[in-house]
Amino acid sequence: MIQPLAYVNPQTKIANNVVIDPFVTIHKNVEIGEGTWIGPNVTIFENTIIGKNCKVFPGASVGAIPQDLKFGGEDTVTIIGDNVTIRESVTINRGTDASGKTVIKDNALLMAYVHIAHDCVVGENTIIANAVQLAGHVTIGDFAIIGGLTAVHQFVKIGRHVMISGGSLVRKDVPPYTKAGREPLAYEGINSIGLRRREFTSDKINEIQQIYRLMYIRGHNNSKAMEIIEQEMPATPERDEILSFIKASDRGIMKGYQSR
Repeated sequence: MIQPLAYVNPQTKIANNVVIDPFVTIHKNVEIGEGTWIGPNVTIFENTIIGKNCKVFPGASVGAIPQDLKFGGEDTVTIIGDNVTIRESVTINRGTDASGKTVIKDNALLMAYVHIAHDCVVGENTIIANAVQLAGHVTIGDFAIIGGLTAVHQFVKIGRHVMISGGSLVRKDVPPYTKAGREPLAYEGINSIGLRRREFTSDKINEIQQIYRLMYIRGHNNSKAMEIIEQEMPATPERDEILSFIKASDRGIMKGYQSR
């Protein structure tokens, strides 16, 4: 159902059971999946794909060109998965020629006033709280939770099942399964409550905790800690995921907390 006060470009593909409220503007080359609701005063720019059963609340801007002075009008896209909730006044910019796309994966919740810059990838089942600001090229893993008013530096990677305290300044990569807080951002333990909610066993949680004790608590540098982990900890998907994340980190990972 498209309200008569909405503008929908004729080159838009609208699936069944889509509701488009008044004062919406939808540009050309947009696709919207079935069951999606587009609330009033939303603007969806060209080259945007929105999946099924999404909710886009009033004032959101999806697929605008990047706020990047190097952007030259290249043909890039914004991809929104299924069951994504985009709350009031969220802004999502499309990609540049660096990756060609900005991606929000299935079941993500973006709360009010969130900004997702160009070339970001937001994983499945993530929760990004009010007024979080992501700079360009940020990657967030599945099931991560980012507290409100957090600012994330460009090119930062945040691992799966991470929880970051509200108001944080994230300048370094945050490894999987951890909690992060304080200023400067530092390791505050593993996200054990989140892991239990996602049905990780006690043995698996203890394994992850032991890995991070070796990484952060025992006083080793990163290289030495990874060497010990590889020697002393049996190979598991979680161990290998943590080691691979740290080895691939270009910006370096957050530090351990040192009491003053």
